Amino acid sequence: MSSVISQNSQATIKFGQSLAQKFVGGEVLALVGDLGAGKTCLSRGVAKGLGIKRKINSPTFVIMKVYNLKNKKNIKKFCHIDAYRLTSAADLIAIGALDYLNRADTVTVMEWAEKVKGIWPKNTILVNIKHQTAQTRKISIKKLKRVS
Repeated sequence: MSSVISQNSQATIKFGQSLAQKFVGGEVLALVGDLGAGKTCLSRGVAKGLGIKRKINSPTFVIMKVYNLKNKKNIKKFCHIDAYRLTSAADLIAIGALDYLNRADTVTVMEWAEKVKGIWPKNTILVNIKHQTAQTRKISIKKLKRVS
């Protein structure tokens, strides 16, 4: 597991951008953290790093948004999921999330991912964000190697 300390929301966005630069497609990030920890900031950074120029908001009420990408060779879609209002992975399956998880041409970021743990594909990248102070956050990353 690796971790970094983010000094503010802009640094969290930049960290997300740097993560996205390493992606080749098929990545699934499971973001876990308290309210206000920085999950949406990290999601914005990933989206920005993938070339999305429009503002990314957390899809709390629509649950899932899919963005088409034009600038990346292998990555054609960014799937942004917010599981805050869900009670189980079945809710996410019902709206078609399985169509995007682990697709070779898609990067998926799930906020509040602990609520839908049963849907996490193998090789999910667990990103745990914890408050350190009012501004700083500890972002820990661990690639899961579950047999599923």
